[in-house]
Parts: sequence; C-alpha cells; structure tokens
Amino acid sequence: MRRARKMKVAALLLAGSMALAACASDETGGGSSGSGGGEGGGSEEPRIGLAFDTGGRGDRSFNDAAVAGLEAAVEEHGGEFQDLSPNADGSNRVDLLTQLADEGYNPVIAVGFAYGEIIGDVVEQYPDTTFAIVDYSTTEVGNPSNLTGLLFAEEQGSFLAGVAAATKSETGHIGFVGGVETPLIQKFEAGYVAGAQAVDPQIIIDRQYISPAGDFSGFGAPDRGLLVAQGMYQAGADIVYHAAGGSGLGVFQAAAASGNRAIGVDSDQYQTVDDPALQAVILTSMLKRVDTAVSSFVDSFVDGSVEGGSDITYNLEQDGVGLSTSGGFIDDIQEQIDEYRQQIVDGEIEVPTTP
Repeated sequence: MRRARKMKVAALLLAGSMALAACASDETGGGSSGSGGGEGGGSEEPRIGLAFDTGGRGDRSFNDAAVAGLEAAVEEHGGEFQDLSPNADGSNRVDLLTQLADEGYNPVIAVGFAYGEIIGDVVEQYPDTTFAIVDYSTTEVGNPSNLTGLLFAEEQGSFLAGVAAATKSETGHIGFVGGVETPLIQKFEAGYVAGAQAVDPQIIIDRQYISPAGDFSGFGAPDRGLLVAQGMYQAGADIVYHAAGGSGLGVFQAAAASGNRAIGVDSDQYQTVDDPALQAVILTSMLKRVDTAVSSFVDSFVDGSVEGGSDITYNLEQDGVGLSTSGGFIDDIQEQIDEYRQQIVDGEIEVPTTP
C-alpha cells in the first residue's frame, strides 16, 4: 500500500510540475505575494512559501492567523513571501507545494492537517527545501529531516472556552459546532465539554459537525454553519463555540439573529469581523497562535536553528493557546478562568483530547 501510494503521489508530483510550468500562480491557487524590509535576515533574505488550508486568505480565522505570522516574519527579516490557496475540493495540494518548491521558496509552510496525506512524499522529492506543516505530526510520515510539525494543545484553550461558556450561560445549555469531524477538531470539542462540565456537571451541551471526516467543505460553508447553530439556539442554547474556520461566520450570524452569544476560534474574531452587530455577540475567542508558530519557525530558519524531523507543541504554558478578552465580556470572570488555567499548567487538571 505504501509503495502504491508513493507511486501515485510521484505521478501527481510530475504532472503537477509540468502543468504548473505553464500556469501563473494566481491561476493555480489564488495566491498573492508581499514583501517587507527589516534587519536580521542575514546576507540572504528569506523567500517564504505558504500553502493555505481550505478557505484560503480572508477566512478571518485559521488561515489569516498564518498570514499574520508570515507578515510579522517578513517585517522582521525582510525578504518576500508567496501564498497559495487550494481549489474547492483540495485536490491540488500537491501542486501548491511543488510550485512553491520549484520556484525556489524556502522555507515552505503547509497550513492544516489536510496536507498530511501528501506531505511526506513531497518533502522526499525536495530534500534541499525546509518544510513545516501546521497541525500534523512528523511522526506520521517517518520524521523526515527537512520537515517540522507545528502543533497545538487545542484542548487546553478549549477547556477555558468551556469554562467561560458555562459560567456565562443563563440557560444551562450551550453548543459546539465543528467544521469537519476529525481527531483534530474533536480535541476542541473534548476540551470545551470538559471545561463546561468542570463548572456545571449538569450543563446541556449540543454538539454537531458540519461535514464528515474526509469532506473539508465544512470549513468554508457559512450558510451551513448558520443552519447548525440556528438549530442549537432554537433548542435553548445561549452560547455556541465554533471550531469551523470560515463557517464560523454563520455561527455569529445565527447568534446575532437570535439575540445570543458565540465563541470564536483561532484568531481574536472580535477584532477580525467587520460587522458591529456580529462583533457584539462574540463573547471571547479561543486563540490558537498559528501566527506565533509561523513567525517563530521562520525565525529559526533564518538563524539556522530549525530542528527537522520533530514537532513543536504550543500549549497554555507557552501562551500558544488561550482566550481573547476583546470587548470586555469575560472581564468579570477572568479570575475564575485564570484559576483553571493555572491548574492545567500545574498538571492538576489533565484535559482530555477525545470526546
């Protein structure tokens, strides 16, 4: 099976490279580029390539957090970057990574676990290019020396989101909307449920995923996110937490329409939404510091300290995950949240990673 899979991906690599030679980057993945000045890049400023997850630039969540980290790195070290987005079904992920490597971008960063299916074969084809992948462990592909995994303790940050939701709920009924039913998103669910139940063991928690495993459309379907959240609010939930990427916009819309609250994810979504009516319903956001992970990885590439074949995990102790306070809606319960945070950091609470 492994040999057959590698032969298949090798064929895709060859076909992708041939096709991309005749195509502009904006035709392939809708990418854009940027540049910036700064000191610290050494004699050769980095040329950084980034391949987005489903939804691409402008999702106001996961992908945009990666962009923020990329822009911070370029501002710090100079150089340039190119970012590319997958097509609707994600079938061109190999093409995106090979295009960036063929064009001399180094390092190349794959954003999202969906690249895990092909990353091992791609990095093998480009041994002189340094790669990183967000949300996927290098152990899954044999720890190649030119690949670093950037991981997060999503369950820890989500535990605090559950604490906030249960403490603020007036109905004793909350909800969780996942984008795609995968082990990664189930970490968000597991932590959220554990945190809410730590506050109120009797709390009602509705849980639903927009799309099943293997169907990544659930991260980019605000209309479906709205319908799922709408059902939860109608059933009595007054706060819904989403881990659904761009589909979270629909959750916010459902909260606003029903006069309820929602919790954002990845970025500080109070700051990223452009509608005051939606901003007003975002209780808090579970921050997943993809921006920090991306910029720190580029830092290590520039100073030559990248340790390939290994993973870096960002957790509560490192402030790699946490809760936003924009809007001031959780200021009155911050002390309680901080107490739970410290218990997790001290090892007194072990947060589950599966529902």
